[in-house]
Amino acid sequence: MTPTRLFDLPYYQLANTPQDGMFVTKVTGKWEKISTQEFIARVNACSKGLVGMGVEPGENVGLVSSNRCEWNIMDIAIQQIGAIVVPLYPNISESDYIYIFNDAKFKHCFVSNEELFEKINGIKDKTPDFKNLYTFDKVEGAEHWSSIEKHGTDIDSKVIEDKMAVIKNGDLATIIYTSGTTGNPKGVMLSHNNILSNVLACEEPIPASSSSKVLSFLPVCHIYERMLHYLYIKLGCSIHFAESMETIGDNIREVQPDIFSAVPRLIEKVFDKIMAKGDELTGIKRKLFFWAVELAEEFEIEGKSTSYKIKHAFVNKLIFSKWREALGGNVKAIASGSAALQPRLARIFMAAGIPILEGYGLSETSPVISVNSFQRGIVFGSVGALIDDVEVVIAEDGEILTKGPNLMLGYYNLTDVTAEAIDKDGWFHTGDIGEFIQGKYLKITDRKKEIFKTSGGKYIIPQAMENKFKESRFFEQILVMGESQRFPSALIVPNYAFIREWNNEKQYKLDIDTNEKLIKDEKVIARIQKEVDRYNEGFGQWEKIKDFRLLSTEMSIEGGELTPTLKLKRKKILEKYADLFNSIYEEA
Repeated sequence: MTPTRLFDLPYYQLANTPQDGMFVTKVTGKWEKISTQEFIARVNACSKGLVGMGVEPGENVGLVSSNRCEWNIMDIAIQQIGAIVVPLYPNISESDYIYIFNDAKFKHCFVSNEELFEKINGIKDKTPDFKNLYTFDKVEGAEHWSSIEKHGTDIDSKVIEDKMAVIKNGDLATIIYTSGTTGNPKGVMLSHNNILSNVLACEEPIPASSSSKVLSFLPVCHIYERMLHYLYIKLGCSIHFAESMETIGDNIREVQPDIFSAVPRLIEKVFDKIMAKGDELTGIKRKLFFWAVELAEEFEIEGKSTSYKIKHAFVNKLIFSKWREALGGNVKAIASGSAALQPRLARIFMAAGIPILEGYGLSETSPVISVNSFQRGIVFGSVGALIDDVEVVIAEDGEILTKGPNLMLGYYNLTDVTAEAIDKDGWFHTGDIGEFIQGKYLKITDRKKEIFKTSGGKYIIPQAMENKFKESRFFEQILVMGESQRFPSALIVPNYAFIREWNNEKQYKLDIDTNEKLIKDEKVIARIQKEVDRYNEGFGQWEKIKDFRLLSTEMSIEGGELTPTLKLKRKKILEKYADLFNSIYEEA
């Protein structure tokens, strides 16, 4: 029987593909499993506890945690008593926590560790509805999450079953607060049907089954990773949790996953590490490595010549096989989303036998709208064909409009904002600019709000430019700017590791002690200028970057420049580096 509510999924797995390792977590150096049956038992014990504590249907309950099995247990436990799961990122600002806690009127919240306990506990005096805080880790002075089960010892199982029975497919299941790149976060209301429609529509594109192992490290509070968790549960996959972002490489080699998801920024970092390994080679091995990369840049899915196929088979065995081994040796696909992936990287990884299935969507669409897949085709530079039952039209100004069963119920407590986002005909205005390739494959060109005009009235599409410039190994990050100015400029974070290698290779003897010294060195500035000039050639005269400033520190979540899914917070970056911005245009 097809699941109709999200909390039906674990029971579906139990009936069809029960797993010894439904979730697998590394504890004190060992991978520990929880079976489907154990998971459901914990879920029901927690549901009873929540009822015993007085949690009512329709009540919002907070979850603030990194990826771990306890998160998933509480997610299902809250849902199946009719309460609403409100997940929050562990690394948002205190002001965002205060806003969301007051907007959602939390009484109860579950957090993962001592750091979050201190952070959330510290805002209690500013959140009058908030009463009870529980931790997944054992923290001195905090109530452990397992203590809620004692409240349910007198609750009969039939009470939970009765509550589950009245929950409908179209009922609100979760509120997901957007990362708030501008203004306060907005609470996206998603029903069981919204997310489940996405789960069912994405079964075909994802090459996974009940024998598959997946590695989870993107934030599960984000709808992208969360929907994939539900999909993995439906398929009967075994979900392994990475220990941290720093241990991903080691965890991939240990788990040897069939599937994992990533955002473009992480894929760029993986590629940088691969290229750094190539730089360490010498002689014929080095030449062969970089010849393989050049060959991969010419890769096409169809229509490859016999000569190309012979060359590809040669480097596949000698070079690309080692890339696959570094990713565990079993990867069938990497699911990429959240931001635009460089087409060059998609091409190179596909040539290496590591397919990246890039998709597109938003929190408001649960999230997937389209995705590249083996069944419907893969087109580099596109985000694939539309999934089943989802419609898209391109408005006159190029904006992507969409509707379908995955479209949100609306924004929580924001009726007027909802009406602005979803027009009277039911079309959701995504804010993204795009087009169809070959009449079938969607291509995103930029965010509508991020496109800007120079003072000469010429449009600049920053995201497309940034992705092209990032093909250079000298650039780690770049932000194109210049709204209402005479020309575009950029803030650039150089790839410092590569620049130090370049210094050694050229024997320049630069002062490389600190990044601050490097960005002031005339040779470094001249070399970056050479790269800017090279990539400028691919753009119109009005688009060319005329000036730039180098940053000594990588833009990060902690620094406030990136969202939790590693997208640029343009407004915040321009505010933070206003002096550099002004220096460009004051001198011009």
